Amino acid sequence: MSSPRVYPARADAVLDRPLSRWLWLVKWLLAIPHYICLAVLWVAFCVLSVVAFFAILFTGRYPRAIFDFNVGVLRWAWRVAYYGSAGFGTDRYPPFTLADVPDYPAHFDVDYPQRLSRGLVLVKWWLLAIPHYIVVGILVGGGAWASSADRNGDWPAAWGSGGLVGILALVAAVILLVRGSYPEPLFDVVLGLDRWVLRVAAYSGLMTDEYPPFRLDLGGTDPGTLARNGATAPPGPESGTASVTASGTEPAPDAGARTHPAWDAGRVTLVVVGSFCALFATGLLAAGAALGGADRFGRDGGYLTSPTATLVTSGQAVTTDGILLEADGPRWALPDRTLGTVRIRVTGQDPGVPVFVGIARTADADRYLAGSDHATVRSIDRNRVRYVEHTGDATLAAPTTQTFWAASATGSGRQNLTWTARAGDWTVVVLNADAAPGVDVRADVAATVPALGALALGLLAGGFAFLAVGVLLVVVAVRWAGGSARPPALATASAGRADDRSSVG
Repeated sequence: MSSPRVYPARADAVLDRPLSRWLWLVKWLLAIPHYICLAVLWVAFCVLSVVAFFAILFTGRYPRAIFDFNVGVLRWAWRVAYYGSAGFGTDRYPPFTLADVPDYPAHFDVDYPQRLSRGLVLVKWWLLAIPHYIVVGILVGGGAWASSADRNGDWPAAWGSGGLVGILALVAAVILLVRGSYPEPLFDVVLGLDRWVLRVAAYSGLMTDEYPPFRLDLGGTDPGTLARNGATAPPGPESGTASVTASGTEPAPDAGARTHPAWDAGRVTLVVVGSFCALFATGLLAAGAALGGADRFGRDGGYLTSPTATLVTSGQAVTTDGILLEADGPRWALPDRTLGTVRIRVTGQDPGVPVFVGIARTADADRYLAGSDHATVRSIDRNRVRYVEHTGDATLAAPTTQTFWAASATGSGRQNLTWTARAGDWTVVVLNADAAPGVDVRADVAATVPALGALALGLLAGGFAFLAVGVLLVVVAVRWAGGSARPPALATASAGRADDRSSVG
């Protein structure tokens, strides 16, 4: 019978004995510092994976320092998962390090690939891995979900199922609480499922071209570890990760074993800060490009125009909430520079009914509408308008007889109101010209926004600046971790230690 194919990503774990009956109830709380660290590290993992993608695409190689960092993040995540809800297999608190800890019960490693396919890197992480993503969704969560819509079409309530790994680990933890021991057959299944997830993570992280097997390798010791060590004993606190072979000699060292400096706290900090700078830069550049595109190509007669919405009420008027325009700040931030000229277009659905649109200070508009039956627009979403209804029996005077309007337009057909934005609290009011109940119009709002081009340039400049800082920090961290750009003080200290060792010899 042939042995199972060895996969380059290896996940091992040893079940601690004894395990506390109750500690698993609070491990989620104890692990919060790890969750915070991993949330930060995963950002760096994603950014560096993008760098690795292009490196593989152009060179066929995964930069070794980046490879070590990303494997370290997966290793850290695996230790925390094994301590917590993906295993509950140890009571020993996970160490805060990317490096392997030989005497910790959980281990993860990936053989470094000397060459990777430039073609596969384009498709393996999203297209080829889809079948495994479906399986992983079932194993770790999101395998089943449901939600229900209310009468307005919203989706306020939803529920999602937990993953199979978490459910089985919870069952094992309850048995531990009741019986005082973790059932080993269940442990073997949980570890097999965890191993499947970690193999897919290594494949989708571009660390190997070898497709993950659709095979459940049970037990705490990975078949790859057994094949590498020629032993049947799993790694753990007693044997470490380098088990002794059957012949009593240590296995040959891994050809891809790292020979350059590890990722310490300083290097990790540099790459994390650089990754966040790059991520922030991406947001600034995207926003700057979007605003620049709108400024250059999105104008209609010099205006940036909103989608058209239908405003309908059985009352006498439709209004907006008060719109506060601040007068404080530098000149470029004042309303006439940020908004410029505002245009409101209103068209009655019945061509024979004249309509009125006006803008006034909110206090004046509120006094005019007090006691009347009208609606205030609360939100507009894809031409679906939500209102707050105000009931009353007061009869409004014809709007054209009022003198408090800052700008207004009235008549049949399309009406165009234009107004130069000024500081203050403003309200837009739409009603029939004779103030009769039953308003039914289509409307849009536009503004010249003269400062948009300058804002877009500012965002682009800031984005490129943050990107430059992020790239610099990541490059320094990666080269430093790779041993080719070590700080002079560190290099001198290393040379001194080498001399000391030579003299001792």
